Amino acid sequence: MIRGSIFQRFLRQASSIAYDLTRKNLKIDANTRLICQGFTGKQGTFHGQQALDYKTKLVGGVSPRKKGTLHLGLPVFGSVLEAKKATDCEATVIYVPPPAAPDAIIEAIEAEIPLIVCITEGIPQIDMIRVKQKLLRQDKSRLLGPNCPGIIKPEQCKIGIMPGSIHAPGCIGRFPFLSRYRIQIRNTHIRGCQSMHEGRLGSESVHWYWDPFNGTNFIDCLEIFLKDEETTGIIMIGEIGGEAEEQAAEYLAANNFDEPHPKPVVSFIAGSSAPPGRRMGHAGAIISGGKGQASDKIKALTAAGCVVVQSPAQMGSQMAKILLKENHESVHAHQH
Repeated sequence: MIRGSIFQRFLRQASSIAYDLTRKNLKIDANTRLICQGFTGKQGTFHGQQALDYKTKLVGGVSPRKKGTLHLGLPVFGSVLEAKKATDCEATVIYVPPPAAPDAIIEAIEAEIPLIVCITEGIPQIDMIRVKQKLLRQDKSRLLGPNCPGIIKPEQCKIGIMPGSIHAPGCIGRFPFLSRYRIQIRNTHIRGCQSMHEGRLGSESVHWYWDPFNGTNFIDCLEIFLKDEETTGIIMIGEIGGEAEEQAAEYLAANNFDEPHPKPVVSFIAGSSAPPGRRMGHAGAIISGGKGQASDKIKALTAAGCVVVQSPAQMGSQMAKILLKENHESVHAHQH
């Protein structure tokens, strides 16, 4: 409890207006130029090839010991700064082991890479405090992760480890906030979205796990999707533990549902059957001190105007139902 309180206090105190300006860097498209840190390693090689197969504009990678060589037909650089100067990259994805990952993130921050996606899991929290302090003192780089699957603009740009085949282009913004035990929920939910009628699929999908010190949260993504003209609906997945969903509900109440034409938001909260005090999947997914219960999150989101479903399989059909109703009402209004 004491450690959890310290984490929450640090996060609140570390809030940075300057860093908030980097939220726009979460927008990616077919022209986003990407590099890969840890490019020549096993994971970097595999997922680098996957990115190329998806037609992502991967323009090179960083591996100090193999500087000056070619890998996957692309140049290998000795540093992130060198790679940026040579490729004018706008994003980097990090496949570096936990001991070296914090320095890899900081190197990308110092090189002012606009979007930094760190896939690495298991980074010590003490190291992430150092990264977070560096991150919040600047206004050029946005971090997604660490310990996240990545971000995807369907059929345009894939940064990370999520399979491209389960995402399709459209107008629904998605940002699952996931723990490891719910990867299948994410896949089920995306298939549900794909069952919707043509034109109601994903505009962009952002994925992350709730490590105590991360670079992007619900509100960061909500701001982007609410301002995005291509996005007409939002799907968000939350879980027990913490107060992120309640904070997102407050943000939606103030910035979406009080507007003349609010965007519909469908949500699912995982872990409703979890007993208090038992960790479910990862350290953040725990109900403690009477806080973090699924019922509280559902209540807050519902009060803010979100539609909260009981199963991830219902998210796609519920969103389709809402959008069809809105279209019908719009057509009816124009006719009269």
